[in-house]
Amino acid sequence: QKEEEKHTTTMSSAAAASAAVRVVRSTARTATATAKLQHNATEIVDNLLEYTSELISPNGPNLIAYSGGVDSSLAAALVHHVTTTITTTNITDNDDHNKTTTTTTCSSKAVLGISPAVPRHQIELARSVAQHIGIEMIEVNTNESADPVYVANEGQACFACKTALYSALNAVVHYANSNNDAVHVVLFNGTNMDDRRDETRVGLIAADNFNVASPLRYTTKEEVRLAAKHLNLPNWNHAASPCLRSRLAFGVQATRDHLNQIEAAEAWVRRALRMEDDVTKNMRVRLLAGKRAVVELDAENVEDCTAQLMEAGVVAQFSRMGFSGGLAQVRAFKSGSIAAVSK
Repeated sequence: QKEEEKHTTTMSSAAAASAAVRVVRSTARTATATAKLQHNATEIVDNLLEYTSELISPNGPNLIAYSGGVDSSLAAALVHHVTTTITTTNITDNDDHNKTTTTTTCSSKAVLGISPAVPRHQIELARSVAQHIGIEMIEVNTNESADPVYVANEGQACFACKTALYSALNAVVHYANSNNDAVHVVLFNGTNMDDRRDETRVGLIAADNFNVASPLRYTTKEEVRLAAKHLNLPNWNHAASPCLRSRLAFGVQATRDHLNQIEAAEAWVRRALRMEDDVTKNMRVRLLAGKRAVVELDAENVEDCTAQLMEAGVVAQFSRMGFSGGLAQVRAFKSGSIAAVSK
């Protein structure tokens, strides 16, 4: 019996030692992976700063079309960093052969377009992130809702919206520099490499029409988040939050009433699911033809959240909000899913 106990003790000690070795190896692998990520992030940011410095205007304002999302926030941070480290010095001789030195500091501004398609919480986030970056932010009202193409929402709404936005940015520039024709202005956005592969993003055509540059043109979304985290941007891990118009099915008009309806419905769902403070989860309320609503959530949350929404009275609440066609479905979130839903 003593021999058996001794054998068991020896086996237990060996198992514990083996487990300890596995823990040490796992910790070492984690530390190595973390160090590699940090190295990659540093390299990504260095490359982004170098590329951004090639794009900026050294003698004029650099304006970023800014939304408070991680892409445009990273673009704003990069442009702001580069412009605050550049000064241009011009030395000229006057008639008395005395040299005059003029130093110009490169400038940058983030411009946030305000319209019914931008939810209030996104405006507040944009203000907060801009303050964190240290960049001046200008808010301008955009008039895409006056464009019948935008309101019709039949495939060209994003193009109409971005055209209105970049036109507003140009108007800001021309007003600020009406007496200085020599100023060269560069418009920026946060378009990344993955965006450019998406054929449904017709707003990119508008960006090309206005010669808008992007520091993230050759950077993937994953690399964007890695770089944003490296730069300590507070929204580096926030779920994507496109404009409210993107919640409308093809052919459902982009009216102020519809956009307000979506914003109110999403705010209610967040409260019902206690999601107000969870910035990493995806959630959308989609408006289909016939005033039917669809709620989309991350796939792993659909079952539990459906039960919570039903218990909270989502059907009756949505009916009071104007979704007279009822709640059609609670389903897994898919970016761009509404583009495939016809009128």
